[in-house]
Amino acid sequence: MPLWIALHLPLLPLEVFRPNWSADAAAVVLERDRVSLASALARAAGVTGNMRRGGVLMLLPQAILHERDAAREQRALHEAALALLQYTPQVSSNGADVLLLDIGASLTLFGGIRALCRRVRGTIAQLGLSASLGCAPTAAGAALLAQQPRARHARALSLRTLLPRLERLPIALLGSAVSHLDLLDGIGCRDLADLRRLPRAALQRRCGAAVLAQLDQAWGLSPELHEWIVAPPDFQARIELPDRIEHAQSLQHAAQGLLAQMSGWLSAHHLAVGQVTLQLQHERGRQAIAPTAITLTLAQAVWQETHLLRLLQERLASTVLCAPVIAVSLQVARLEAMAAISTSLFPEPGGTPQQHARLLELLSARLGPDNVRQAKPLADHRPEVSNHWQAALGTQSGSTATPLPDCLPPRPAWLLPQPLPLEIRQHRPYYRGTLQLASPPERIETGWWQGQLMTRDYHVAVSAGHVYYWIYRERIGDPEQHATHWYLHGLFG
Repeated sequence: MPLWIALHLPLLPLEVFRPNWSADAAAVVLERDRVSLASALARAAGVTGNMRRGGVLMLLPQAILHERDAAREQRALHEAALALLQYTPQVSSNGADVLLLDIGASLTLFGGIRALCRRVRGTIAQLGLSASLGCAPTAAGAALLAQQPRARHARALSLRTLLPRLERLPIALLGSAVSHLDLLDGIGCRDLADLRRLPRAALQRRCGAAVLAQLDQAWGLSPELHEWIVAPPDFQARIELPDRIEHAQSLQHAAQGLLAQMSGWLSAHHLAVGQVTLQLQHERGRQAIAPTAITLTLAQAVWQETHLLRLLQERLASTVLCAPVIAVSLQVARLEAMAAISTSLFPEPGGTPQQHARLLELLSARLGPDNVRQAKPLADHRPEVSNHWQAALGTQSGSTATPLPDCLPPRPAWLLPQPLPLEIRQHRPYYRGTLQLASPPERIETGWWQGQLMTRDYHVAVSAGHVYYWIYRERIGDPEQHATHWYLHGLFG
């Protein structure tokens, strides 16, 4: 059965100016010198709809006035629709302040209607918008439920529960009937149930066919046609900041909205991203400063913003700005096809490779890429050469470590950066006590072709405290030498 989510953005004309005022400020949007929308504080002071500019300034001389900007509203609506494409490819706009999502095929993927509605509300909040949500089997019905007063989240999952709710809604919510409210009120029509009881022919003759068409679509009696929002071929997202930001951590909210848009764009194109760059733009003009780039390189490409946001939080926490930031933009690179979701019945023990890669990325972002390393042994008998380490996120695709042979004697867990010379006491090596040899010698002679001849006899040694060490005796090449040089090279766990 089809199912729709409608998002009504009643404060959109005001919230597109939100960067220029705080939530507890008295802000007013004017259209043709009359009040179109006012903030809660302005309404509490007596500002009402259709009031003139002079009346607003008389009540609130400190009010922040804005001229309604339809282009900015349309841009904000498009950004919200782009972010919502991560939940369904079928998103459309029904009017200037309503978004419709066909989520009939998305319920199982996102864990049911409750979880999906919760995620949709969270995405809209990341963009800095306020929305009321309605859910119904018809798009027009969901839009009416979302626009009803004093109800932020209304759900009717079947026509049997939807129809009684629709009948109690006021006629003013029906967009096609707004221009006929005086006529309908004069004949006693207060809600949609009264409107549907009127003779259809007479209603169409006086109010037009659009009223009947919208009623039939809401009741599921006629098909609905939608123009789906299409994601652009390239991703470009930028946000101007309300003020100069001097601390990188304060940019997290702006980055959330950009990442939400990116996630919707990736889902619409069935792509995943392997590298994301956040450009922090500073002063322009004569005192221009080069932007600060924060690049997140991923071991495995992703398309959801959750993991990227955690990485970005760590990077922002350790970033020191060279100058205040006035704008933020997001760029994507290393795009590839989206990986299929695993359909295995039982989870993999120890976590999936994707979870392991995300852990390494999070640790690298928090501690620095040079402080999170992984072993990459080389095919060489010299321990200090074969014991090669590199950054955990620096492994190139396709490069694998050389496997070690199974016949090697025991190797220590830790190798010293430089072998440590040992004292000789009573003809035995000494390190925090006399060391007793616990294994036959392992002779390594190599490096002669590089002019770095190495001749060593390695032993496992044990101290009186039962601590095991890896030591070697250096042989210069003279089997008759009398001076024996012992070195500590590693420690066993």
